[in-house]
Amino acid sequence: MDTEPLRAAPFRRLWTSTVVTATGSQLTAVAVPLQIYDDTGSSALVGLAGAAALVPLVVFALWGGAVADLMDRRRLLLVSNAGIAVTSLLFWAQAATGVRSVTVLLVLLAVQQALFGINQPTRTASVARLVPAGQLPSATALISTVGQFGQIAGPLLAGALVPVLGLSVLYLCDSLALVAALWAVWRLPSIPPLKVAARRAGLADIVAGFRYMMRMRLLLVSFLVDIIAMVLGMPRALFPEMAQLDFGGPEGGGSALGVLYAAIPAGALLCGLLSGLYSRVHRHGVMVVLAISVWGLSIAGFGLSGPLWLAAVLLAVAGAADMVSMVFRGAILQSAATDEMRGRMQGVFTVVVAGGPRLADLLHGTVGAVAGTRPTVVGGGLLVAVAMPVLVAIVPAFWRYTAAR
Repeated sequence: MDTEPLRAAPFRRLWTSTVVTATGSQLTAVAVPLQIYDDTGSSALVGLAGAAALVPLVVFALWGGAVADLMDRRRLLLVSNAGIAVTSLLFWAQAATGVRSVTVLLVLLAVQQALFGINQPTRTASVARLVPAGQLPSATALISTVGQFGQIAGPLLAGALVPVLGLSVLYLCDSLALVAALWAVWRLPSIPPLKVAARRAGLADIVAGFRYMMRMRLLLVSFLVDIIAMVLGMPRALFPEMAQLDFGGPEGGGSALGVLYAAIPAGALLCGLLSGLYSRVHRHGVMVVLAISVWGLSIAGFGLSGPLWLAAVLLAVAGAADMVSMVFRGAILQSAATDEMRGRMQGVFTVVVAGGPRLADLLHGTVGAVAGTRPTVVGGGLLVAVAMPVLVAIVPAFWRYTAAR
């Protein structure tokens, strides 16, 4: 793994705060639906929590990206991190005092996701100001790897803590983690706008960001390829049914379901540990196209797989390909976007990353109910693989894109 960017103290502090929050945030991500289901016994209300989280995340990621382009990003990180810590404390307070209100949970979740929508594009837009341009792939890999680590370690830790210490402890642990992250952010240097004087961000700034993205076809394609990969090729909505009917798991979960959910982030994490290879590659466009093609073919293979171990291997390969795509798309975004637009582009990136899998859940769940799980998964994966050469033919500049040495 290439740890060269960690030699820069400011990036190391930003990365450290990400390590802490990536794991801690997953504790709350597990605790909220678990508490809703324990209180109501309704999976429909658990699903409603997803909608309550997505809408403010999308709105405030776009607005937060615009704000990040117009004010000191360190200050914005401090404000948003502090706000997320306060909401986690409120989560803990309502759980510890026995408040059994879904409305309170949904309101707190919406507020927290709005703050996360501001924090995430600000955090990622800061990376290019903290490391040299040649280290952007490695820095992006380091950030992405700890995110994948959090997706694995957080739920495992939550599962271990709940039976022993109780649900409210998850919220409290997240709060403590966020306080530690806040200290790391406090020690960052000031990251003011390079060209734009501080002012309020409005709708016109968000619209200007979208116009900029439409003019910069390279950036537009980098978003489009991820939408194609996630919407057509992310079959997680079908995992519960496939775990039971195709891989012999019991009703209500079991090890087969756990393996399916864990395989993609596990493959991504393992690939992230090989990030020392990324800095040697300069054909970033080629790497994105090839990685997403491998993702699609691996997902199609998963749909055709027989034994559970083979399904897990193919999903892990897909996760590794997704990590490669994420690293080089992130590097393209950091280097191709100007600093005064970088926050807004990261806001769009946050929306794409958060919204794509949720649209995939809707698409795969609907089509899978009609066509069956395996045909849906195989068809979606193959469509991803076919779409890549078509997109390259339409926008060959993306395939030819080479990072500055």
